[in-house]
Amino acid sequence: LARTPWNADTRLLRIGLRGYDLPRKDRPPANLVFLVDVSGSMFSADKLPLVKTALSGLAGELGAKDRVSIVVYAGAAGLVLEPTNDTRKIREALDRLQAGGSTAGGAGLQLAYQIARDNRIEGGVNRVILATDGDFNVGVRDNKALIAMIEKQRDSGITLTTLGFGTGNYNEAMMEQIADHGNGNYAYIDSALEARKVLTEEMASTLFTIAKDVKIQVEFNPAVVSQYRLLGYENRALRDEDFDNDKVDAGEIGAGHQVTAIYEIVPTGAKGWVAPRRYGDAPAPAATTKSGELAYVKLRYKLPDGDTSRLLERPVAAAGIGSAPLPTGDFAFAAAVAAFGQKLRGDPLLGAFSYAQIGALAGKQSDFWRQEFIRLTAVAGGLAQN
Repeated sequence: LARTPWNADTRLLRIGLRGYDLPRKDRPPANLVFLVDVSGSMFSADKLPLVKTALSGLAGELGAKDRVSIVVYAGAAGLVLEPTNDTRKIREALDRLQAGGSTAGGAGLQLAYQIARDNRIEGGVNRVILATDGDFNVGVRDNKALIAMIEKQRDSGITLTTLGFGTGNYNEAMMEQIADHGNGNYAYIDSALEARKVLTEEMASTLFTIAKDVKIQVEFNPAVVSQYRLLGYENRALRDEDFDNDKVDAGEIGAGHQVTAIYEIVPTGAKGWVAPRRYGDAPAPAATTKSGELAYVKLRYKLPDGDTSRLLERPVAAAGIGSAPLPTGDFAFAAAVAAFGQKLRGDPLLGAFSYAQIGALAGKQSDFWRQEFIRLTAVAGGLAQN
């Protein structure tokens, strides 16, 4: 809990979730199908050439029990590499790929899923890894039809990771959406360094799921908190009644995966974003008798091969809400990232908080990726002044 850097009347509550690490020797075998877009739109240097670099790096992380197949699609879809764990063969097949033609994305997905099914590893990771700029302009074009196909495969145990490349006709909304429905994850890759980060350094969290259908529900005590808002995650929201419904799909957590959620809250009695209501209800006795609790956090998750969720619950103490200091260290950096997202989309509740102030809030960082974020704030600030 910390004082909000851009609003002295509110507080920030950070909720962090981290998946346990999975030692290399304990990783399950992986049946991976690289599905590579080789259409004409993938010709530029930041697309297909970078895809080759990214997937070549992942090939170098394979174990003896892992298998990789390669499917490509342009005007049509085809299998260019039978399942193998020979790194040399995988890299040679990737190196031979060339861009040209239209984009039969739907047909490519169908073939990739078929190859994944044919080479399924029971008890292992069975996953399609789609690398594209997201320009599905031939074949199964309807988003609903694509999602229905992906959900059907997901329910059979074959998941989907999407890797986005390039700019211009890049369709990020589709890439993220189909990964969500495929019980996988999505990443945008714009450099060889980013490829190494996602597919080598973070390979465990990208490929090895330790919990599925993970849901977080936060209930705020109205005797302590009068208003609140979640910063970001709008497209991940579930209805309250869906939290206890094990039939409702939700997100996955990979080994070592970290998730951070930040709420901005208004302490009861402080100035909020919405004026007090004339007929507002007074807090119920159950709330006032628990005035030592600010919120109650509940987490539901299923084991990777399970169908019944498990529940974890934890109260959040209200102590210190009035005297909370400004965020420091890791919390300050997380708050800076949240502020940056708000600033980019013109959120009025951020007030006059500037890009320079966001960069200062992030602080000095030794980690390369955090340094890159600080450079991004400076670039955005410069563009905003032009």
